[in-house]
Amino acid sequence: MYSGLLLVLLPLALGYCIPCRSAGILRLLNLAVARMVYLILFLMGISLAFVDNLVSHLGTIFSVSLVFVACISVANLSALWWLDRRHNRLVGNIGAPLLSKWRLLLDSVWLCAVILAGVAVGQVLDASWFAVDTLSEWALMLLLLLIGIQLRNSGMPLRQILLNPWGLKIAGLVLVSSWLGGAVGAWALGLPLTQGLAFSSGYGWYSLSGILITDQLGPVLGSAAFINDLARELFAIMLIPTLMRRFPSAAIGYGAATAMDFTLPVLQRSGGMAVVPVAIVSGFILSLAAPLFMLGFLSLG
Repeated sequence: MYSGLLLVLLPLALGYCIPCRSAGILRLLNLAVARMVYLILFLMGISLAFVDNLVSHLGTIFSVSLVFVACISVANLSALWWLDRRHNRLVGNIGAPLLSKWRLLLDSVWLCAVILAGVAVGQVLDASWFAVDTLSEWALMLLLLLIGIQLRNSGMPLRQILLNPWGLKIAGLVLVSSWLGGAVGAWALGLPLTQGLAFSSGYGWYSLSGILITDQLGPVLGSAAFINDLARELFAIMLIPTLMRRFPSAAIGYGAATAMDFTLPVLQRSGGMAVVPVAIVSGFILSLAAPLFMLGFLSLG
């Protein structure tokens, strides 16, 4: 029942046990992770191309993703707004103007283009001999191994995580409010509760949620999960500069797991160095939680 969960957590835990002190190797590791994400999304596109009557499923993909994006976003922002009402607003010097926002948005659009390229290639492949599911599983396990090494060598010791109450509160609220939004989304769509909870446990980690839900529930729902988590990243990039001064918890927390990597430069530019440790802590916790809860909920379905 939990074999899929073990196969995901094992490489992540193994990678976390590997120390690396070489800056050069860590740079290569970061590059490898970026390339692996593109490979996994490309394979996801091929898997989607193998779905019978793909065009007729596009409405399902976009309607499911739209409902979950709306429900989870409202739940997250409401909970984080409540935290900001009880937390001091950001004081001191804020960061520099966000010069690279459109470049980041373009990078996200490029991710969608990679999936479309996979769909195009999949049209000329034979599903009977191209084992896309097996390749995707091995690619995901390698990605998780590399991410585990990244997390171990991120410079974030356990003591620093446990002593950052603001980051812990943000992560906890995002965790619980995402589940509430996912439960409402599942009810609205007539899906099982466990599937709604799994959808809401991606926390912006689109490559992970897309491939895990594709493996467990099929490429149609897997594509919807990918769009759901990619939309979180896109909206975070646009909302962070606006929210940071008055609602810093919302600015940090809405990006969820991406706060420790993709949206971190946006957070630093908008809020200065004061928000960086908080963002890394909350993003770190949610990155560890995503595979655990996603596969845990899927195994209960």
